[in-house]
Amino acid sequence: MQATELTLADKERFNAFIAMHPKGHVLQTWQWGDVKAKTGWQPYRLVVEEGGQIRAAVSILKRRLPVIGKHIFYAPRGPVVDPADRAAADLLLQAVERLAQREDAIFLKIDPDITTPNPVWSQYLQDQQFQRVDTGEGFEGVQPRYVFRLDISDDLDKVFARFHQKTRYNIRLAEKRGVVIDDQVGKEELPVFYQVLKETCERDNFLVRSYSYFEDMWDNLVEQGLGKLFLARYEGQVIAGTLALINGKTAWYLYGASSNQYRNVMPNYLIQWKMINWAKANGCNLYDFRGVPGHVGEDHPLYGLVRFKKGFNGDYVEFIGEYDRVYQPLMYRFWNFAEPLYQNTVRKLLVRKK
Repeated sequence: MQATELTLADKERFNAFIAMHPKGHVLQTWQWGDVKAKTGWQPYRLVVEEGGQIRAAVSILKRRLPVIGKHIFYAPRGPVVDPADRAAADLLLQAVERLAQREDAIFLKIDPDITTPNPVWSQYLQDQQFQRVDTGEGFEGVQPRYVFRLDISDDLDKVFARFHQKTRYNIRLAEKRGVVIDDQVGKEELPVFYQVLKETCERDNFLVRSYSYFEDMWDNLVEQGLGKLFLARYEGQVIAGTLALINGKTAWYLYGASSNQYRNVMPNYLIQWKMINWAKANGCNLYDFRGVPGHVGEDHPLYGLVRFKKGFNGDYVEFIGEYDRVYQPLMYRFWNFAEPLYQNTVRKLLVRKK
């Protein structure tokens, strides 16, 4: 058994392992690393294999810190390992540590696709000297800690029947009023989706990524079968859109946008139903609605988002959260002090640009 840093020639077998593993995630695919490479991150892919078979894998993103010149490592929704396979998991982390020494990385951040409670994982992370990072109950973490997940392994008629009555009503209402969901969208309509997304972000006071980021996602994910764009049309006008990702047996609702106009025809409900149908048709048994805030009441400004996703009657899931494995303790303490100041400065600059 040995640990190996992969090259482009290994892309397909790396992705095949991520797709088949019970805890594989689209954010651990080779293509996601290629998307992030356009935004200042450098990807590395490492595996542990025996007899030509991969037993553990991780895609790591490296970013250089300004001024000090050192680096941080981040494995989004990784690593893809089974802690019960202790030898392979240990060997993979040892390989990551050697890479960290070579690349002068301060720490490795992970947020694996593991729900809580999970005593086996918790004990393993403790044994490997990972430190728990408290990110609160909102969207403060790098990845959402709380999501709704819908089991779609059953017949879709039965899945639909389990939706809340109001959700079923709104799906039918959208169809009755003539909303049409287009799932055969070409890249030429990506700017249309982006305009509606900008409208949504301005309305809800969210920051929006650059258009080039969505072009990169199209080229690396949609074009390679890991994503799909959906547009809702009403009277010939695009009034909503979504971008979904897929890998293995799971589909993820990544981005959603809706116009300020015609919200009364309920396009967001119908577009979700069409995405669920698409996921099912492509062999998925799990549909992930992605992030919601933590345990919030009706007075919370994002409660409407919770109510909307809750209407599909998925499971409210909490992940074990973020953990850091520290390689340079002194610099790590400096990072924890300086990083919040840096993020606040960036946010203020972005708000001024708006």
